[in-house]
Amino acid sequence: MLSEAQAKEAAALIWQYWHEEGMLVTLPEELRPASRADGYAIQAGLERGSRHPVFGWKIAATSRSGQQHIGVDGPLAGRLFTERAVQSGATVSLSGNRMRVAEPEFAFRMAASLPPRPTPYGVAEVLAAVGTLHPAIEIPDSRFAEFASVGAAQLIADDACARDFVLGPACRADWRAVDLAAHPVVCRIDGQEERAGSGANVLGDPRLALTWLANELSGLGVTLAAGQVVTTGTCMPPLPIAPGDRVTADFGPLGQVEVTLS
Repeated sequence: MLSEAQAKEAAALIWQYWHEEGMLVTLPEELRPASRADGYAIQAGLERGSRHPVFGWKIAATSRSGQQHIGVDGPLAGRLFTERAVQSGATVSLSGNRMRVAEPEFAFRMAASLPPRPTPYGVAEVLAAVGTLHPAIEIPDSRFAEFASVGAAQLIADDACARDFVLGPACRADWRAVDLAAHPVVCRIDGQEERAGSGANVLGDPRLALTWLANELSGLGVTLAAGQVVTTGTCMPPLPIAPGDRVTADFGPLGQVEVTLS
């Protein structure tokens, strides 16, 4: 188990590589997390580098194929930083981004806080704490050159491959009456249909993914706070992107979200 000082040092190193657009092969042995708990302790230290409160949370590896792709056996939680979150229609730079993929996602903004507690939260009480549903696009990246082989603990330390996040407008339709697991999503690049997916790709249902996140944070002693946004994982295989692309994710009656890459 890493000491508090080691976790802080590892977090400072990852933050440095993130903002200098450098690549790590692996964390130094003396700073390398040996467990998910170590990984989350390092990730928590990334907040010290930000000048703003955390915007929200992301979930990585919410599908079997996604887990296989990065060599993990379950979902990973990460922080969304305010300085990396933009509204639909914004332009996001891909400078330094090596993954270069876009991931359409269902996102929830919390209206009430869910503090840590000994018993797990149920789906109904987590949904009761939600204020609004939003279409979203995540543009992830990793600070590790070989991110698929470094393991879950280091990926968690690396903020679960978080980078940029695009939040669409709040859904005006009655989303609570919609079967989000079956709901289709279509993503287009420059107006051409590229890929289709659904909420079923997100741990079987985005509402289940949101509940998983609430309980993962509770187990870490962290509150899922009112006002924070949770983006629940990609609804389809990630789409390759390049500078100049305009990406639109169409959630039908639930709205759409758009981003231009530079």
